[in-house]
Amino acid sequence: MTQTSKEDFFIKFISPEETHVVRHPVLRPGRPIEDCIFDNDDLDSTFHLGLFYKNELSGVVTYLKNSTLLLPNPSQYQLRGMAVLEHLQGLNLGTALIKRGETILTNLKADAVWCNAREIAVPFYKKNGFEIIGEPFDIPKIGLHFTMYKLL
Repeated sequence: MTQTSKEDFFIKFISPEETHVVRHPVLRPGRPIEDCIFDNDDLDSTFHLGLFYKNELSGVVTYLKNSTLLLPNPSQYQLRGMAVLEHLQGLNLGTALIKRGETILTNLKADAVWCNAREIAVPFYKKNGFEIIGEPFDIPKIGLHFTMYKLL
């Protein structure tokens, strides 16, 4: 696939419900739409970003104020629900979402961001500066995951 230019997309804050359009086909295919509702999606400290490619919501990511005991940093955010529509993967849209999120987290004075990455997504997160911490674990019906983090 070819690279995208900044004119092809924009990123803005979206509601938790808006994330479902992308979360469902990418992260929960064949499962009930209710499986796209994540714990703490509605907290005031949680924010959701939507990437609009050619004016269509095509990528989403959620950041929630949450800590893992694997990291000593006092101010942590968890990255959840990162998804880009399959036909647009490989265009660096996910990287654009992560960079925007990190800018916001830096402004919020966060020390670290972490996620539970599916095995297939580990190379993507490594490319974006994340490192594995702790042991891999299985999430039933979803698969093998790795906790990954990045200091901000």
